[in-house]
Amino acid sequence: MRLAHGWHVAAFAWALAAATAAQASPQRVVSTFLCTDEYVFRLLPRERIAALSYLSADRHPVVSTIADEVAGIPLVHDSAEEVLARHPDAVVMFAGTQARLHAQLRAAGVTIIDANWSQSLDAVRLDALALGRALGVEARAKALLDDMDRMLASARAPSPPVRTLIYEPNGYAGSDPLTDEILHKAGLTNVGGEIGTTRSGVVPVEAVVANPPELLLLSNADPRPSLSNLVLHHPALRSLAGHTLIAPVSLRPLACPGPWSAGMAPELARLGVKARALAPGAHRP
Repeated sequence: MRLAHGWHVAAFAWALAAATAAQASPQRVVSTFLCTDEYVFRLLPRERIAALSYLSADRHPVVSTIADEVAGIPLVHDSAEEVLARHPDAVVMFAGTQARLHAQLRAAGVTIIDANWSQSLDAVRLDALALGRALGVEARAKALLDDMDRMLASARAPSPPVRTLIYEPNGYAGSDPLTDEILHKAGLTNVGGEIGTTRSGVVPVEAVVANPPELLLLSNADPRPSLSNLVLHHPALRSLAGHTLIAPVSLRPLACPGPWSAGMAPELARLGVKARALAPGAHRP
């Protein structure tokens, strides 16, 4: 009986501690920025999301990886009035962004959780766990990181690394430390700097043709015809056929740094293997 009584006391204490922790965790969370939307949506159950930013559902063009999943969740713009109308007990923002809104909410006494912009996979691990702890869902954050590690491990990377150029509207060559690290994990190496950019960060079509990569990734985030997309369909790129694999690909998971960004690694590795097989002199069984 003593053992049973002790077990019931311990169980009650555990349940009380869990209930206290749940009450201490924010229950009405608002995210005001696309990249914190990506985290909040994945970390919290819907009943604890008071609102996300309107960009989470924007389709002009689609810039969010969760645009098809957020129907029914209230959306807000960069407005203190709209945020406060959702009666949040915490607002998640990215540190260093939305300075005016940050100051207004702080002055109104709202609890603000500043998330960090991760510059590496190690930083993603630290930042995801920190945000998970702040929201009282550290276990969920760990689960996201486990998914990230599985994605990275499943990438069958070619060797040596495949010379790759990420080509975006207006000829910009996409690159940042986290993107380059994910490319590396997938057996690719970003050659945007090697090919040569103008002072505005643009890689001219002539430079791409003169120093072709093995893999040319064309951003297809916005398939609608536009002046900015013309360079991605330039006739000169046809001359690369036969020695460069040209692959339209959605780069949305890389726009906001987080565990979901690693979801691109297996597809990038697959394209790298395909590009290597296309390269002149490549070994074929």
